[in-house]
Amino acid sequence: MKRLIVYAGLCVAVAAVAAAQTPNAKYGVTVKAEKNVDFAKFTTYSWSPGRPSPDKTIDTQIIAAVDRELAALGMTKAPSGRGDIVATYYSTSRTDVDVKGKASATGARPQYSVGTLLVALVEPESRQRLLQLRADRPIDAESSTLEATINEAVAALFERYPTRTRK
Repeated sequence: MKRLIVYAGLCVAVAAVAAAQTPNAKYGVTVKAEKNVDFAKFTTYSWSPGRPSPDKTIDTQIIAAVDRELAALGMTKAPSGRGDIVATYYSTSRTDVDVKGKASATGARPQYSVGTLLVALVEPESRQRLLQLRADRPIDAESSTLEATINEAVAALFERYPTRTRK
């Protein structure tokens, strides 16, 4: 049961929006895109399991958020078989300790729950990763607005999609 609670917290973590006070600049969105790939040519996609959330509600919400973002890019889910690309996601969480932060009376340093959500688009035949969108963010694992938090985190990832223009 404890493991399930930890995994549920993990999933909340991966989808959370950055906290108001980010303790370190290492948090944010990173993108790794293969060179010489025309991302505008992709029109269909299919899903492949990655490291999904063990909480089916969270898993469903993350997949739905990614589906919406891919649809906004003009892609449709392949009705059967493989699409032009295969989408997958991975999630994990950790606790970071601010070693430069002021220690409490007991000597403990400030700690932050950090979630990681990675969405990957891969070539169906070779399974070569064409695009990796990754968000690492401090999170509030007690969020009561989980679905909105997931939607905002996934939207932040896809703002960096290669065919999108920067604002």
